Amino acid sequence: MSRAVTLIRSASLSDVAEYAYAATAPAESRLIFLAGACPLNEDGSIAAIGDIAGQAAKAVENMRIALADSGASLHDVLSTRVLVASHRREDLVTAWGVVRTAFGDHDVPSTLMGVTVLGYDGQLVEIEAIAAVLD
Repeated sequence: MSRAVTLIRSASLSDVAEYAYAATAPAESRLIFLAGACPLNEDGSIAAIGDIAGQAAKAVENMRIALADSGASLHDVLSTRVLVASHRREDLVTAWGVVRTAFGDHDVPSTLMGVTVLGYDGQLVEIEAIAAVLD
């Protein structure tokens, strides 16, 4: 299967970052803009209350479902933004570890942000993504 996403690495930038610095998709690709994937159970309740890693895993699971419903997978993602409702760097790193593991060798450009609050009561993690596919 031919993929639309090309990850771009830079020898001029640090290799410490665990992601590509840029990604491209050809003009003929179909872009998919995902709403922030939240750690919601099917009944609308928040999963893994108080557990950043558990909420990150549920958000990834929900993102996979939204991608599949759009005809895509994690390997079609161009970029992500991971939001963590915490001021503690270690909480951000915990969420990032879950997301990074889920993406494996498809280490898309990503932004990791600590935020004050997220939309649902008890929500600690949300993941935004943009994907591209060739139909």
